[in-house]
Parts: sequence; C-alpha cells; structure tokens
Amino acid sequence: MKIDIDRLGLRSVQVDGDTLFTFPRGMAGFEECTRFKLFHEEGGGTVFWLQAVDNAAVMFPVVTPDALDVAYEIELSDEDCALIGMKEARDVAVAVVVYRDAAEGGRIAANTRSPVILNLRTRLGMQKILQEVHPSLLYRAR
Repeated sequence: MKIDIDRLGLRSVQVDGDTLFTFPRGMAGFEECTRFKLFHEEGGGTVFWLQAVDNAAVMFPVVTPDALDVAYEIELSDEDCALIGMKEARDVAVAVVVYRDAAEGGRIAANTRSPVILNLRTRLGMQKILQEVHPSLLYRAR
C-alpha cells in the first residue's frame, strides 16, 4: 500500500498494511479516519506522527508523556479496554497530541485531556476524551 503524507510533502510512501493502527471510532473531529500509520522521521527527536491513511491531509504530531517529562496516568473503562482489545497494560502505549498554541505566542502545548491509546499487540487505537484531568497528572520540575 502507498500513501501520501501532505504535511511533509511526501508522495507514494510505501506502507505495510500490517503496521497500521485501526481506530474504530476515529479521532476527535476526524471520526471518518479510522486507519493510521505511526512513524518517526529519521533524526526527528521525540515527535512521532500519526498519519491518517484515508486522508493525506490529516496528521497528528504525538509524543509520549515521558518525552515531556510528565508523569501521566489515566483510567480506561471496561468498554475502552474492549474497544482496543486490551488484556494487559504492558501492551498499551499512551501518547498526547502536541500543537502550537497561537494564544501563547506559538509555544508548543500538549493536549493532555485527549490522550491517544495504542494497543501495540492488536494494532487498535483510540483517543480517550477525559472529562477532567485527575491530580495524578504531575509536572516534574527539572
């Protein structure tokens, strides 16, 4: 399978279909996009890209909370676990979408209220919309 990656100006990038993540409910605001490729640019630091396979214009930069030096814990419901086929916590990776915050002078910000949950074993993913961020979100001082 070949995909285009508009944001990086790449065309006909070869992708093994077995490496895709399926998001049964899509991402917030992009529910029609259910298949994503997670990749990392060579020498690209800590940012990964979640590229929609079905829409070349939809791409999310994501990082692990550890990359932001943040201790971050969330709870998944039984329904969430069933949606991504989660049986063991070690099979799951958590990421947050990062973006430039125009209101803050273009500073990089992270959306901690809507983490991305990836089951590395089943290749199923979801975006968990949190109603509140619990006190277990701790920013570590350097």
